[in-house]
Amino acid sequence: AGCGSDGPQGGPRVETFPITGTVTIDGQPVETLLVVCHPVEKGPVPTTISSFTDKEGKFSIGTYESGDGAPEGDYKLTFKWGQWNMGRYGGPDKLNDRYTDAEKSEVTVSVKKGVPIDLGTIALTTN
Repeated sequence: AGCGSDGPQGGPRVETFPITGTVTIDGQPVETLLVVCHPVEKGPVPTTISSFTDKEGKFSIGTYESGDGAPEGDYKLTFKWGQWNMGRYGGPDKLNDRYTDAEKSEVTVSVKKGVPIDLGTIALTTN
């Protein structure tokens, strides 16, 4: 398995719909915060549905490509504030894993066919 561009990631694509929003921590936007959509029920997509925030805290969820959205379904969102190191994202979560457990997440989204979603501002805290 490599990083080639021999076609869509994960096999045949299912239709996706935009999910956007902004994340703040203690009232301030943060860059490179990982936002992940976890399907409530197993779906047809065998890949991670996620996005990183930009310097204004804005994100646009992607399934197959950056910003292409997510398939229809219900999701719980998790958040991790790590860092890039030698091309990999990780390191200790600056939020102490407070928002990384999908089972405990209170941030949910229901994606409906043809309906773009703007989650507005999601306010997280460091303590």
